[in-house]
Amino acid sequence: MNLRINSEYGTLRAVLMHRPGKEIDRLTPYNKEFLLFEDVPYLEALQKEHDAFSNLIKESTGAHVYQLRELLIRVLYDKEILFKLLQESLKRSTHTHLAEDILERYSTAECAGILTAGLKVHELRRKMPKLDAGELMEYAFLIAPCPNLYFQRDPMALTPGGIIFSSMKMEGRQREADLLRTIFENHPEFKDHVNPLYPNNGQANPPSIEGGDVIILSHEAVAIGNSERTDEKAIYQAAKALLGEGTVQRVYEVHLPEKRNYMHLDTVFTILDENLVLTYPDAMNAVLKTSCYTLKEIQGDKVHIKREVLKESLLTVLEREIPHLEVLATADGNPDYSLREQWFDGANVFAIGPRRVISYNRNLHTNRALRNMGVEVLEIPSSELSRGLGGPRCMTMPLSRARV
Repeated sequence: MNLRINSEYGTLRAVLMHRPGKEIDRLTPYNKEFLLFEDVPYLEALQKEHDAFSNLIKESTGAHVYQLRELLIRVLYDKEILFKLLQESLKRSTHTHLAEDILERYSTAECAGILTAGLKVHELRRKMPKLDAGELMEYAFLIAPCPNLYFQRDPMALTPGGIIFSSMKMEGRQREADLLRTIFENHPEFKDHVNPLYPNNGQANPPSIEGGDVIILSHEAVAIGNSERTDEKAIYQAAKALLGEGTVQRVYEVHLPEKRNYMHLDTVFTILDENLVLTYPDAMNAVLKTSCYTLKEIQGDKVHIKREVLKESLLTVLEREIPHLEVLATADGNPDYSLREQWFDGANVFAIGPRRVISYNRNLHTNRALRNMGVEVLEIPSSELSRGLGGPRCMTMPLSRARV
C-alpha cells in the first residue's frame, strides 16, 4: 500500500473508519457546542447505522475496512508514544503531570479509549482515591472526548503525492489529527509508505488545513478549499509540497463563503466518475473566486511556485480540468428539496468505484437523480449518522484505490 491516491472514484481497495463509541455518549445538550457537535445522537442506533455502512463497503467492493481503534491500540503498545499522547491530551486541563499515573493504572486498550472518549475527574479517582484535581469539579473532563472522530476524512488527506496531515482549526479536534499521524508514522503496516507533504518537519503551530477541503480533480490537478477550517497559508505550503513532488501540475485554491453549510469543499461537490460531478447548486454559484498555483522553478532543495488569481467560477475550473463534464445538482435542482437534502449532506456521497456511490437513504430526491444519470446508488440508514452534519464521504478515509 503506497498511501497515494490518484482519483476520487477509482474502485476502493482499503479505507479507514472509526466506529462511534463512548465519546458520543459524552455529549449532552449543555456541552455539545463546547465539544463541536450540533446534536445529541443515540449511540446504539448510531453504531448500528455505522456498522451497516462499513459492512456495505466490504460486501459491495471487497475492500479492507481498517478500524481506527484497532490500529491505535497496536501503536500504543509503544509506551513512549502513549505517554506523549497522554501528556498532549492533558494540556488543555493543565494536568499533564497525571500522564504517568494514568499510564501505570490503565491498560493499553483502556488508554486508547481515554484518548478517544476522554477521562473525567471522578473516573480517575476510582483508580487514584487521593487524586488532587485542583479546582476541577468531579464531573469535569481531565481529557475531553472526540465525538467528531467518526468523521475520518478531516484529520488527513491522501493525494497523488503523499499525505497531508491536518492541522485542525478547532483546538478541540487537534487530537484527532495527532492520533492519525501517530498511527501512520508508527504502525508497521504503514510507516514505511508515508510521504508527508504537510506540515513541514518541525513546524510548530502550522496554519490550519482539514482533509475535507482536499479533492483530487484529475491526474494533473488538486483543489483545496479556502474555507472556515482551512487557511490560505496552509494551502500555499501544501501546494508547494505537491508541486515540488511533481505528481500534479496545478493546485487550485477555492474560496468558499464562510458559512456553516459550506464548511469544507466536499460539502460543495464530489466527483463520481471521470466526467461526473455531484454538487449543491447554491454553493457552486456562490464560489466566484479561485486561484491557481503552478510550479515556477526548483533550485536545489527550494521550490518556488506562482499564484494566479482567476476571475472564474468553480464551475469554469471544473469544466477545464474535467473534459465533457456533466454536473448533477442535489435533488436534481429542485430548490426546496435541494436545500433540505444539502442540510443532510446530499452532495457528500462516497464514491466506491466509477459511478458507484454510497448515499444517505434520507436524500431520496438526490438518489433518484443519481440513478437517472446511470449511477449505482447504495443507501445506508441515516437517522443518527446525519445528526453530526457530515455525509458518507466525511466518514471515510480511502487508503487505496485502483488507479484510473
